[in-house]
Amino acid sequence: MSRPLPTIGVVVLSMGNRPVDLTIAVKSALAQEGVETDVLVVGNGWEPEGIPAGARSMALPENLGIPEGRNVGAAQVSGDLIFFLDDDAVIPSTDALRTMAERFAARPRLGMAQALLTTADGSEPPGRWVRRLRKGDPRRSSVIFSVTEGVTAVRRDVFEGAGGWAGEFFYAHEGIELAWRVWDQGFEVWHMGDVEMHHPATSPSRHAVSQLLNGRNRVWLARRNLPVVLRPLYVGTWTAIQVVRDRKDRSALRVWFDGFREGWRDDPGEARIISWRTVAVMTLKGRPPII
Repeated sequence: MSRPLPTIGVVVLSMGNRPVDLTIAVKSALAQEGVETDVLVVGNGWEPEGIPAGARSMALPENLGIPEGRNVGAAQVSGDLIFFLDDDAVIPSTDALRTMAERFAARPRLGMAQALLTTADGSEPPGRWVRRLRKGDPRRSSVIFSVTEGVTAVRRDVFEGAGGWAGEFFYAHEGIELAWRVWDQGFEVWHMGDVEMHHPATSPSRHAVSQLLNGRNRVWLARRNLPVVLRPLYVGTWTAIQVVRDRKDRSALRVWFDGFREGWRDDPGEARIISWRTVAVMTLKGRPPII
């Protein structure tokens, strides 16, 4: 008797403003071979229409933000693995999810993995798509401590053990928190350099509130996850980096510091402080949680 195919729940979050891209993304998920996919389009503040046959859809009455919208979708799909796909990303091959599922099956301590992101037109991809300090060859697989959220697979039990994405963040840095919490459970997070997916080379600043949420969520990330002694080191390092990055754009920097102050003033939500063992593992692997 043949073994049953692995089932992967695929969550595609969309605000409905990219209907052509959304259709392509969903069809690329439905075309995957060697796995059973449960593909769900989550309408973040809209009622999905014209979804390709074979996929399901659900509507959220209001925009809950990216991480919380994905959390809602994850609870509605079946499968021991959950795959999060941006509505403007595409899986160019039909065996990508099968390859990812095989890696998870072969490595019980693999908790989460992101695919290699490239541009469909062959242009230079943004460096931030490779989530490690020493980028090197993007096609080299390695452990990472942050993920590009829109092409990421995670074990369901690990995802639930981490508390899901940081719904309070609304947008920005939820991929760092989830990665930290996966590591804190004793699992690994990997960049799979040989599993390729496409995405337009967009800028995070296309989101109107990106600077504000960037500043706020840096602080919330520290307050929710880091031991007290490490919080000023992490926040201080990233404040210095932000000042250098935006030193010629004072208006952007002003908005970032507005978010920074909000991060210290407002409630960040539930804290799950990572252990010193996790801090040691991250440090030994070249990414101490101060940068």
